[in-house]
Formats: sequence, structure tokens, C-alpha cells
Amino acid sequence: MVPAADRSSREVPGEGQKEAEIQRSPAMGSPPEPLNQLCRSYIYAIHGYFLEKTFAAMVGEDSPFQRAGSLGSFLVYGCCGLTMEYVYLGLRTECCLLTRCVLYILCIYSWEFGTGGLLSLVGACPWDYSEYSYHVKGLVALEYFLFWFVGSLLVEKLVICNTLRILVAEPWKGKRKPMPRFELKDD
Repeated sequence: MVPAADRSSREVPGEGQKEAEIQRSPAMGSPPEPLNQLCRSYIYAIHGYFLEKTFAAMVGEDSPFQRAGSLGSFLVYGCCGLTMEYVYLGLRTECCLLTRCVLYILCIYSWEFGTGGLLSLVGACPWDYSEYSYHVKGLVALEYFLFWFVGSLLVEKLVICNTLRILVAEPWKGKRKPMPRFELKDD
């Protein structure tokens, strides 16, 4: 489908009408819609969880896949992913990629600090960065800035952009044809 701005300069008579008829065809169902917020959050949560496990395996943590993940981590990753998506949608035309990545890192650090602070109030914070040289109350390690930068760049270009492109449509249902009736006739 040609964007509206490009269509006006080289529009063929009746072409737009044919596209509209194709999209509204009753045989095809309703036009596809983007994923809802809950589904996108779920995709971001799963992506964040597996990235965490992969990173833990790369830095040499003792078998990170034996440790059970909590439902809280899915909530944190899903909400942070949606926040990064809103930053992307709001600033993709106004800011350069470098600026957006720095904003993503601020978003990630604030989520890490906020959720770590809430979890530490009940004694359930799974991370402690106190042994790092540059940390904020043991909840945020500033040494991971470069990892978060590369990670946020990859999340924008691979996960957020592709998740926003997923469309959901009704399954196609053909018209029901009546079954042929067979009758026995007298011989």
C-alpha cells in the first residue's frame, strides 16, 4: 500500500477505490489491527527475561537457568519495555538515535532503582551491586552503562520496531456451502 503523501502525485484513477474495496471485503474479515498493549508488554517481558538469563550466563554466574525467575521480573520488563516504546514513538522523529538511547538508559536505571527499592523494602530484591565501585545504594550499577546502551539500541531496532509491525487479523472464514444431499431411489 502506498502512503497517502506519495499517492497524490502519481495516483491512478480508481486505484485508491480498489484498495479500499479490498480492505473492506467481507470475505477477508475486518482489516488487521496492531497488537494490544498487554500482548506487546508480554513480548517485552519475555525478551527481557531471556536477555537477563543470557547476560548472566555470559558473565559467568553459576547456572542462571537453575534459578527461578519471578513474576515480578516479567512485570518489570514488560512495563519498562512499554515505557521505552512510548519514548520511541514520541521521539523517533525529533531526536537522534544516540539521544534516544541515553533516554532509554535513564528509563532502565530508574526502573531498576525504583523496583529494586520497592523489593528491598520487603527483603526480596534479587540483585545487589554494593561490591561495584560506582553504584547507587546497591540497586544500580553504573558500570553497566555500555551494556545498557548497546542493549537499548538493539531493543529499539530489533524488538520495539518489529513488535509494532505485528498485525492481528480475524481468521479467514469461507462461506459455508450446503452439503449435497444424497437420496436413495427405488430400483
